[in-house]
Amino acid sequence: MVNISKKEVKHVSELASLGLTEAEIEKFQKQLSAILKYMDLLNEVDTEGIEPTSQTTGLENVTRPDKVNEDTCLSQKEVLANAPDKKDGYFKVKKIL
Repeated sequence: MVNISKKEVKHVSELASLGLTEAEIEKFQKQLSAILKYMDLLNEVDTEGIEPTSQTTGLENVTRPDKVNEDTCLSQKEVLANAPDKKDGYFKVKKIL
C-alpha cells in the first residue's frame, strides 16, 4: 500500500507553483493516497492476453480531401481590395501583446 506523506504533497505543490494551506495539504494527501491505492488494486487485475485498446466504438474520424475550388476563390488582389491597411500583399494589423 502506498501512502503519500505531507512532505511529498508539499514538494509536488511547489513543483506546480501551488500555494496550499495546511488543510489543503491534508486533503490532497488523503486523495492522492486513495488514488495510488486504487492503482495498486488495478495492477492486480489479470490482463494477460488482452490486447491494448485505444477505443471501443469502432467509429473512425471522417475527413475530406482539401481541395481548392477555383470558381469561388478570390485572388489576393480582390481580397485586399477593401483592406484598411495592407503591406507586401498581406493584411496589416496592430500587434496585440
